[in-house]
Amino acid sequence: MDTQQQIKETVTNNPVVLYMKGTPQFPQCGFSARAVQILKACGVKNLTAVNVLADEALREGIKEYANWPTIPQLYIRGEFIGGADIMTEMYQAGELQQKLEGLTQAA
Repeated sequence: MDTQQQIKETVTNNPVVLYMKGTPQFPQCGFSARAVQILKACGVKNLTAVNVLADEALREGIKEYANWPTIPQLYIRGEFIGGADIMTEMYQAGELQQKLEGLTQAA
């Protein structure tokens, strides 16, 4: 399966997906750490985290998939939301919590 297909399957088959550097338990960059903190603050329990550092093709492929140059990247119900800065703005405005409504319980 090619990288774009793999990404599409991941974001459409999982309600909340974060492409990040590292893991939620051990983020490898400050932006990824902030993204995980925001999702935890929103009560997300069923996060699918993908460590792009483990796969070079995935790291480049995800930038191409969303046409977005940076990581982390958040997807909710298959929709690209944005990176850490957009997540922060949406969280502060209460918009991220609305988008995550119904997805905060463990699957």
